[in-house]
Amino acid sequence: MIKMDVFHGFLEAIHHLPEMAQSEQLTDEERVARAKAVMRAKTDRGLALDLEACVNCGYCSEACHFYQSTPDPKYTPSRKLDLLRRLHARETSAFAPVRRLFMRDITVADLMEWQELVYDSCTECGRCSLVCPMGINTARGVNVMREALYEAGLAPLELQAVAQEQAGRGTVFGVGPDELRQTVDALRAQGISIPLDEPHADIMLVSTVIDVLLYQDALGAAARILNHLGASWTLRSAGFEAANFGLLSGSEALQKAASKRLIDEALAIGAKTVILPECGHAYPALRWEARLENGQPLPFEVLAVSEYVGREITSGRLKVVPLAPAATGEVSRKITYHDACKLARHGGVMDEPRAALKALGMELIETTPTAEQNWCCGGGAGVFLINRAESLRHKAWQIKREQIDATGADAVVVSCASCRLNFMAGAEADRWPTKIESVVEMVARQLPA
Repeated sequence: MIKMDVFHGFLEAIHHLPEMAQSEQLTDEERVARAKAVMRAKTDRGLALDLEACVNCGYCSEACHFYQSTPDPKYTPSRKLDLLRRLHARETSAFAPVRRLFMRDITVADLMEWQELVYDSCTECGRCSLVCPMGINTARGVNVMREALYEAGLAPLELQAVAQEQAGRGTVFGVGPDELRQTVDALRAQGISIPLDEPHADIMLVSTVIDVLLYQDALGAAARILNHLGASWTLRSAGFEAANFGLLSGSEALQKAASKRLIDEALAIGAKTVILPECGHAYPALRWEARLENGQPLPFEVLAVSEYVGREITSGRLKVVPLAPAATGEVSRKITYHDACKLARHGGVMDEPRAALKALGMELIETTPTAEQNWCCGGGAGVFLINRAESLRHKAWQIKREQIDATGADAVVVSCASCRLNFMAGAEADRWPTKIESVVEMVARQLPA
């Protein structure tokens, strides 16, 4: 059960984030120099090819929820790389000496203009890259721009504040080991066995601030499933926070530090698998981006909880009791599924959540389009935390709402807490009656006695 007063308190805390940010005082020249240094360092062969390959066909604008919901040409995805493209043309391309003669240099005003384009109006969802006939990885270029702006001290204050808190105090929105223990105690009081800080385990389950504050049932559901399977697992209070605000804000150093906390704990207990919570951006941060300190791949498997549950159901190891017609009550049997961008488009996690939902005996109605072509909810990549982006974010979410309404489903099921937050905010603003459900919670409710 989600406590709406806690939800509103979380939203209120977001409004005060800018007051908490510690901004570095830099001159305009220093900001430009820092940003350009990052842009030059990150422009490798692959990115250079992307920057030079754009033919301005406009297909990416048809795929962008921010452009489609406005429509404002400044939100065209290809334009978001124009500043990076200009620097490459002037400084790292084959014809740079010639282009410098007629192409103007980057200014701090440019950097400030691009802050909205790569933070407020881009969730790095990857839908534009999917339709691009040249295969340009726009999301990667946007991420490089975020790194450049963070280094220049121009990341949104909200993201700076949370990234600095995570790096400095090891907490996110004030949630640390003590708050995790309180949540574990509350779940244990419900009769859910939760091993905490076990010295050895095959599986390390991690969580997020959102689960600890808002979606404790999701954490409890994951625990119930692991217990039902008889798995050797544990939570670790010194490394449980899967949210990575270094990745979202654009700080590579803070991103690596946040991942290192999880990696160190997994290595300490000899984990064979790390199961991530229902959190979209946590998935690429640990599964695709993280490495050992020597640069080698992680020696354990990284799975999203919906991915893990779907696998276990498909293999036959995890049994669920399908909903009987007489037992429906308030539980919807007509559902649709929202693919989180980082899980589906970036990670290929599409079949597993659906296998879990179909095993529950519900009628799964796919959206149009669906799976890797599904529309983004509009709140990912930290956009949900940027106060000034609220109106733009809501316009983008309305595309998602209309897509779900067209299915006629009574409930939408998600596998990402950030998507769930954005759905809740949109539903409250629009008085949207569709239920918002969690994959892992629905599965846990149907475990055999």
